Amino acid sequence: MASKCVHKGCEKVFTDSEEPCVYHPGPPVFHEGQKGWNCCKPRVLTFEEFMDIPPCTTGKHSTVDDTPALAEKKKTAAAAEPPVQKPAAPTPVPRAPTHSPAIPPPSDAPTPVPEEPESDDPSLAIPANAICRRRGCNASYNADVSREEEKCVYHPGQPVFHEGSKGWSCCKRRVLEFDAFLKIEGCTEKKRHLFVGKGKPAGEEKVDTVRNDFYQTASSVNVSLYLKKIDNDKAKVEFTSTALELDLPTTDNKRYKDSYELFAPIDPEQSKFRVLGTKLELMLVKGDGTSWPVLRKDDRWTGERIQIGSAGRA
Repeated sequence: MASKCVHKGCEKVFTDSEEPCVYHPGPPVFHEGQKGWNCCKPRVLTFEEFMDIPPCTTGKHSTVDDTPALAEKKKTAAAAEPPVQKPAAPTPVPRAPTHSPAIPPPSDAPTPVPEEPESDDPSLAIPANAICRRRGCNASYNADVSREEEKCVYHPGQPVFHEGSKGWSCCKRRVLEFDAFLKIEGCTEKKRHLFVGKGKPAGEEKVDTVRNDFYQTASSVNVSLYLKKIDNDKAKVEFTSTALELDLPTTDNKRYKDSYELFAPIDPEQSKFRVLGTKLELMLVKGDGTSWPVLRKDDRWTGERIQIGSAGRA
């Protein structure tokens, strides 16, 4: 009889209990905006990157969740002793604002994540035991069930992790544990699941937009452009004092090309970039020390404040 593996990172439907299972044996770790697994080292900033971290251990499938809980820190003897009364700290002197008073406070509002296609391409075959790609659904494909009878209940919003609570932007429920977060029932319904999406067009596929976010220090703006499998040997980034020219082909036959007119001048000679597995990182050296409320000159200002000197955004 077919069963569903409960190991994190696997979660496949299996019939052979001896079949190799590749999974994460440790619990998830969320700390200061970074996300990863206790059993391996990669740490990322976005939920999409976290879900793409490859499993690190090979074992056997299981229907019993044996993921250990994170060990609680032991209290030291010093912590058990009565606290020593300390003199009151002096009243702190207010610091000067980190943004220029001539412009609104900067924003770290993320660029919206591109939507999944509405339906599967009818010309594409659906693999056995494929999992629905919509967030929160996790239904498996069953060839014996008519597609007209499918009901997909999912989350159209984005994950929200804030001060230990976890939930979705599209509904109100919040939980503390990651396992409970994965079990939050969807809030939106469609008639069919999404197993394979759209077929790839012939030739090179044009990527119209990519998600980006940034943080800044007094001297630089540090940008992440999220595009997977960028070809490091062919990627081109041209810096000028006021703009970026991007030409980013990928190893899976896609290409993203765009021009960014920047909010403020940069030093093109000192600015640089590097290609990572899921994104392009840019370090733009400021030309005049101005605080940037947005990345592009024509981006909409939201009036929110961006964190200076740290990338710790959940």
